[in-house]
Amino acid sequence: MNYPKIPLAQSIIQICLAKGLTHIVISPGSRNAPLTLGFVSNPEFQCYSIADERCAAFFAMGMAQQINKPVALVCTSGSALLNYYPAFAEAFYSQIPLVVISADRPSNKIDIGDGQTIRQVNVFQNHSLYNANLTEGASTENDFKVNEAITTAYTKKGPTHINAPFEEPLYQMVPKLTVDPTISAFAKVYKNISIEDIIASTNIWNSTKKKLVLIGVNAPQEIDPEIIEWLANDPSVVVMTESTSNVYHPSFINHIDTLITPFKEKEFLVLQPEILITLGGMIVSKRIKALLRIYQSEHHWHIDSLRAYNTFGSLPHHFEANPNEFFHQILPFTKVVKSDYEQKIKTIIKLREKKHQEYLNKIPFSDLKAFELILPRLPKDSMLQLGNSSTVRYAQLFDIDSSISVYCNRGTSGIDGSTSTAIGAAVGSHSPTTLITGDVSFFYDSNALWNQYIPKNFKIILINNGGGGIFRILPGHQETKVFTTFFETSHCLTAEHLAKMFGFTYQVASTEESLKEGLAALYSENQHPFLLEVFTPTLENDKVLLQYFKAIA
Repeated sequence: MNYPKIPLAQSIIQICLAKGLTHIVISPGSRNAPLTLGFVSNPEFQCYSIADERCAAFFAMGMAQQINKPVALVCTSGSALLNYYPAFAEAFYSQIPLVVISADRPSNKIDIGDGQTIRQVNVFQNHSLYNANLTEGASTENDFKVNEAITTAYTKKGPTHINAPFEEPLYQMVPKLTVDPTISAFAKVYKNISIEDIIASTNIWNSTKKKLVLIGVNAPQEIDPEIIEWLANDPSVVVMTESTSNVYHPSFINHIDTLITPFKEKEFLVLQPEILITLGGMIVSKRIKALLRIYQSEHHWHIDSLRAYNTFGSLPHHFEANPNEFFHQILPFTKVVKSDYEQKIKTIIKLREKKHQEYLNKIPFSDLKAFELILPRLPKDSMLQLGNSSTVRYAQLFDIDSSISVYCNRGTSGIDGSTSTAIGAAVGSHSPTTLITGDVSFFYDSNALWNQYIPKNFKIILINNGGGGIFRILPGHQETKVFTTFFETSHCLTAEHLAKMFGFTYQVASTEESLKEGLAALYSENQHPFLLEVFTPTLENDKVLLQYFKAIA
């Protein structure tokens, strides 16, 4: 086996191998040649070549999301590195481990007019958990920084950056290692809640009749079934989940907006909790965030081993533990409190569900009708990746089978990398994967399909309503040229030629019947990736959705 001649490249590669960082996503370039040749020459690394750096970063993030350990990104110097930033920021807020390794010019070549150079040192500083700015040559100090960058990505679940300067010649290889890098070990830390916190928490728990548990973005099977049953069987507890929570129980409220959008003040007061307990990551529902900022709880506990955001303006008490550690420590000291809190909310949601179905039975073909038809037909034990904006919000209004794992880039809630993330996740998980995405998001990230690793059973359901449909349901919508051009970005594009160019089977649906036929075809074809493009009426979708919330009131 051959190794790059440059000692710094050897050290980086050997430390990655020793610390189990073996999934490497590489974008082509010259300055990163020592790293590229070193990683690809070693069969213990799984290397992927993605030409577009923005797509490469989201692809790597999707993979890291599934394998639950860092994936490395390797790029050349200059603006290539900046294209990683959207995914880097998403990984930061979604707590997904990434390690960016950028090749750089030596420091004396920066800002002197040399080609393909920018100021790469600390370029991700606002969103990086650790910046390893290396110097030329192998050294103990460089080894420490590389170790620390990889360890931090593992333990703090987020992105880190290693910037490595290389001088030419870049392509030379040698048959033996010339370095013996220092490898530092790291141990998993288990956190216990203090006795004082346990006593205080259980006293509050046992004396309150209205406890609201709100679960944001969460990995599947993250919360123990015993805890789910315990929460479900307490009449003083209401649990609200979202599609991205990946937590299911028949008694949990999993259609938050369906429940609360028609609320009047009297119903808000019924829901207002004495204790708000938040778990997981970002919350999709703007309405529940707005409600809980106005009708604040007396106590807010956020349970997460790493971070706590003050989403609701109520200065949460941050329990630095995962939900299982927290609840298993307080569960033995709790008691069931007599309360009608859960029953009152259940009564309201039962009425909503009845009117929900009555309304769906009479609406025309539209975005809302398409989601009603699509979601029950998703294969069990598969993965669903959702695009942002209206796509994830429509999905929140319907049941999704509990065997399906659901993901969406909700860290920054951008539309820019949904397809790339979904493909990376499909490669990382080996699960049958469906991406449901909107048209603007899909066309924005169309280079995601320039990817030789797309599984044969990968599916895309593209909802094409001729523009950014989310803007039609937001305040400020007016049917003007300014709106259609600069907000909705109205277009007449289709994905047919893109699909054919990248080897996807392609089919169109524009009615209920053709959508049912298209879905049947979509899930019967597993020899080629498949794109089903669903055309819905641009001018009707917002009316159907806005009338939905009036109809269920």
